[in-house]
Amino acid sequence: MLLELRIHNFAIIEDISLDFAQGMTVLTGETGAGKSIIIDAVGLLAGGRGSADYVRHNTKKCVLEGHFTMPKTSQLKQLLDDEAIEHDHELLSIQREIYHTGRSVCRVNGSLVTISLLKEIGSYLIDIHGQNEHQELMQSENHIQLLDYFGDNKLEKLKADYQKDYQEYKATQKRYNDWQDKEQEIAQKIDILRFQTDEIAEADLMPDEEEELEEEERRLANFQNIMESLTASYQVLQEGEPSGLEMVGRAMDEMENIAEVDQHLGEISERLTDAFYQLQELASEIYNEMDQQEYDEERLNEIASRLNLIQQLKRKYGKTIPEILAFYEKSTEELDRIENSTESKSALLDQLEELEERLLVKGKKLSKIRRKVADELAEAIHEQLKALYMDKVEFVVNFHTTLEELTVDSANRNGLDTVEFFISTNPGEPQKPLTKIASGGELSRMMLAMKSIFAKSQGITSIIFDEIDTGVSGRVAQAIAEKIHSISVHSQVLCITHLPQVAAIADYHLYVKKAMIEDRTTTEAIILEEPGRVEEIARMLSGTQTTEVSLQAAEELRRNAQ
Repeated sequence: MLLELRIHNFAIIEDISLDFAQGMTVLTGETGAGKSIIIDAVGLLAGGRGSADYVRHNTKKCVLEGHFTMPKTSQLKQLLDDEAIEHDHELLSIQREIYHTGRSVCRVNGSLVTISLLKEIGSYLIDIHGQNEHQELMQSENHIQLLDYFGDNKLEKLKADYQKDYQEYKATQKRYNDWQDKEQEIAQKIDILRFQTDEIAEADLMPDEEEELEEEERRLANFQNIMESLTASYQVLQEGEPSGLEMVGRAMDEMENIAEVDQHLGEISERLTDAFYQLQELASEIYNEMDQQEYDEERLNEIASRLNLIQQLKRKYGKTIPEILAFYEKSTEELDRIENSTESKSALLDQLEELEERLLVKGKKLSKIRRKVADELAEAIHEQLKALYMDKVEFVVNFHTTLEELTVDSANRNGLDTVEFFISTNPGEPQKPLTKIASGGELSRMMLAMKSIFAKSQGITSIIFDEIDTGVSGRVAQAIAEKIHSISVHSQVLCITHLPQVAAIADYHLYVKKAMIEDRTTTEAIILEEPGRVEEIARMLSGTQTTEVSLQAAEELRRNAQ
């Protein structure tokens, strides 16, 4: 419920603060006084589209503030919790600022929110209906939602059970469609990964292999130089006359003769002896190297071919063998993941068929109950229309297919049914879609009949009617007034009207007028007490001037309303 509304620098309104109460509040005043502007402000607090045109001329921004009681619905509280918006479970404050640049700032309980979030929050608080705005009735896709609102507990569990399977069905269907769309792509990916891993696995690389091969290649490529140097070295050490070792041996003998004479000479002798034996070992190693040297052209070609293979793999998979092996491990894991996670087409089809069978059973069960609820709704609407002098109107909920003809092809979140409201406005005329044959006045009364039924179950705390009663008079006007007031029993109602019958039956009367302050037009609004109410109703009855007759008629209307 809207408790308080503050409007600052909005259109022609400079500054207004209004308090509202439970029940029905009517807004009246001359055309252009600003009644709809007040409703526009409430609409913006509920997430309506803003514009810089709303900002009062020669001001930087307009400020709108509204304080609401929290609805009892748990969905709104859950939404606020999900968005980390603090709330005390009693009051909800909304503020919106629109700047002359077009920028808009929205806050809920002090927290900044987006326009889309504000609109979602506002949907739980306010329901606005204008003279030509019958969105729910004029959009046939909304009719099934209205029917299900009426069904309430009879349909709630069945629908929730159906929707659980429907969500699983859509998810499985999406996986199947994705699988089909990506089947070729996945197959190509698997082929590429398999080729890459097979190529690397077939190469059977070792981490240090390249360095060892390059060293072996160098030895074979330099075989001639190596043999010549080894031979020459061995000859110098062992085969000369005298040989190198023989001459070093003589020097060693000579030094041993004087080793005892002096400590330093002894050290030289010892080192020379070590050198002699080291040269012996080296000569032996050189000989062994000479003996092991063997030139193998076939092996050289094998090494060149192997190194060439390694270079090819390095160009594809990494700069070094360890990098190639790391690529292999990663690709193997990816291939294994794709092959193990990819569901087969036949498995998905089996799942879809099983879910389709379940959906069909649950959807038909839901539809069967829904058709009974549709009859109850038609009867309830007819009772409401009687009170609005539309007792000759036939209202039915039309199901596009019979229960037996329902298939999974028509499945959607609401079930298997396609529902549309049909009416016949004149006896003997065939029933046709409501959206095509109802007049503006008929739609207004149809909407009021609907709101009389749904206001309590939908849980909207404030309903606004903006001149929906235009073009009616007499007993129909009185019936509309009574119907609007009946809606206010369950929801706060704000109503802009030009009908004295509607103004007379309201619990509160807000009079909106223009005023001149410092040579600028502004809007003022005051709550009328009883004498003022009678006077305003008399003006609505007579036009520009009130008369004794119109005053008496206004008093009579008030007495009847009370």
